[in-house]
Amino acid sequence: MTHTLPLQAPLLGTLPPVFYEAVRPTALQQPVAMAFNTSLAKVLGVAVDALDCPPNLLALSGSLKQYPQAPLATVYSGHQFGVYVPQLGDGRAILLGDSIDAVGRRWEWQLKGAGKTPYSRFADGRAVLRSSIREYLCSEAMHGLGIATTRALALTGSNDAVYRETAETAAVVTRIAPSFLRFGHFEYFYHRSRHEYIQPLADFLLRHHYPECATAEAPYLALFNAIVSRSAELVAGWQSVGFTHGVLNTDNMSLLGLSIDYGPFGFMDGFSQHYVPNHSDDGGRYAYKEQPYIFQWNLSCLASAFLPLVAEADLVRALDDFVPLYWHSYWRRMRAKLGLNTEVRDDEMLISGLLAAMHADRVDFTLMFRYLSEIDADDTAALPEKLIALWENRHALASWVARYRQRLRTENRDAVERKAAMDAVNPLYVLRNYLLEQAIVQARDLADYREIDRLQRCMADPFTERAEFADFAVLPPAWASEICLSCSS
Repeated sequence: MTHTLPLQAPLLGTLPPVFYEAVRPTALQQPVAMAFNTSLAKVLGVAVDALDCPPNLLALSGSLKQYPQAPLATVYSGHQFGVYVPQLGDGRAILLGDSIDAVGRRWEWQLKGAGKTPYSRFADGRAVLRSSIREYLCSEAMHGLGIATTRALALTGSNDAVYRETAETAAVVTRIAPSFLRFGHFEYFYHRSRHEYIQPLADFLLRHHYPECATAEAPYLALFNAIVSRSAELVAGWQSVGFTHGVLNTDNMSLLGLSIDYGPFGFMDGFSQHYVPNHSDDGGRYAYKEQPYIFQWNLSCLASAFLPLVAEADLVRALDDFVPLYWHSYWRRMRAKLGLNTEVRDDEMLISGLLAAMHADRVDFTLMFRYLSEIDADDTAALPEKLIALWENRHALASWVARYRQRLRTENRDAVERKAAMDAVNPLYVLRNYLLEQAIVQARDLADYREIDRLQRCMADPFTERAEFADFAVLPPAWASEICLSCSS
């Protein structure tokens, strides 16, 4: 049985064999299609009606007897919660192959949860339904927010038993990205003193993903600088939408500056600088407010692995650039969220003051910024009731709004134009954990995947209000605060 997916042999296979091993996915019994991403399929040049034909369903669930493209699993290492682990690798991810779209972009296709690889250690290489739904939807939600991310083409599953905290069912996500290479790919060869493989990996990145750096006077330094810049932009994007990754180990850091590996993540409900979505993170190492600092720490680990290519002093200067790059991107995004066109010295105090008041009152992050666009610059105008309802400390709100209105009047921006601009950067909908939980329960208990489809359609455009998704744009229920996530979530 031959699939019709437009797959070629993976370009990664042109690297020396020490980087990977050939693998064979482990078939699911009677796989079923749960969700397909038709918009991404069009980008990839895949006919939408071809996705769930039997051979392609088998291919996307890891269940073909033979894959012509010779799938691969790659080896890497990483710092997990600050501790170096010398060998990790694609323990439950298998690179099926590459495709080239109509404009010449190359995409890697990776199955997550398709069985054991040489790097699974003592695990089964499987992914459970709940974690697969979360990854499938969050990949696309992040894309809808305009934040760099891996993407998801398909979600398949079966009744095969998978054991985590309890018995669950198996699922496979087909992930799509220009590359799934991570910081840990460099770390693996550096810490094993196999430095002769660091340059081929850097050359691969330069040739295929950073061609603008290849012609620089010092291409490897330019490459590292570009990774620093993309990383700063990425985490600034996360902070601006209240997203916390949950497990920012170096093996979960993309060399292309993509959001990758969606495990115990969370979009905040009530704002807290100390928000931690992962119950395993007792010390709050990966809390919301810590993410920019962890990014820089992880980049320092990558810098060590670049020492065979770049002088230490140059790497230190590149690392020092991360802080101003991050703050520049962050403040730019936050000014836009407040509808500010110009940059004024006191803007940072205005933004920080709002966040401090929201933190003290645990104000809903997403709805607060969305409703800001309805504030009139006139001091005599009433505040929107729905905005007031988010706050218990109304005095803190009124005090901040007075400063905000004064700042708005300095720009004298057209109110209609400002509201449109703010609504274009402040989402009304985010992929809250309780919404995911509802979709997971419906899929798990009823084999009903309609809520997955609803969430996917909504999050594809989180900025445009639509009546059919009104229930996604409300404060979370009380039970939402009790949702507990682990690394298998």
